[in-house]
Amino acid sequence: MTLTIRKNGSLFPSVVNDLFDKEIFFPEFFNPANNLLRGLGLESSIPSVNIIENTKDYKIELAAPGLKKSDFKIEVDSGYLTISAEQTEEKNEEEDHYKRREFSYSTFSRSFQLPENSLSDKIDARYEDGVLKLSIPKKDVTVSKPKKEIKVV
Repeated sequence: MTLTIRKNGSLFPSVVNDLFDKEIFFPEFFNPANNLLRGLGLESSIPSVNIIENTKDYKIELAAPGLKKSDFKIEVDSGYLTISAEQTEEKNEEEDHYKRREFSYSTFSRSFQLPENSLSDKIDARYEDGVLKLSIPKKDVTVSKPKKEIKVV
C-alpha cells in the first residue's frame, strides 16, 4: 500500500501536471533567483514531504520552518489526510509625521490519500525543529490461508 499525494487538492493526474510544468515552459520566470514573482506577491511555497512506510505505520515528515503548532490544521475526510497552515503577520509603526502598516499572509495545503490499511483515528502529530511529523498506524492485516482442495472419497 502506498500513500497518494495531491498537491493543494489538485484532481489532475501527475502526468498532466508534469506536462504543463511551469518550470519547463517558463524557466526564467520561475527561477528562484528572479525576484519578479516575489515582488508581485505571487510566490508560492509548498513544503517538501518525506513519506516512510514501516511494518507498523506510515510516517509523514513535512518541512515547515518558522511556523507555530497553532498555525497547522490537520484533517481526515473521505480517506484523505489534509495538512494545511496559515500564517499572518502585521506590523504597525507610528511616529510624529508618519504611519506605517505592513502585513504578510502565507498559506499552504497538502493532501494525501490514506491507504485502506491505515488507522485514521489514531494519527499522531508532532512539530519539532521546523518539521511536522505524523505517524499513521497500520491495521493488523490477517493473512488468509491458501486455498485447500478436499477430495471426495
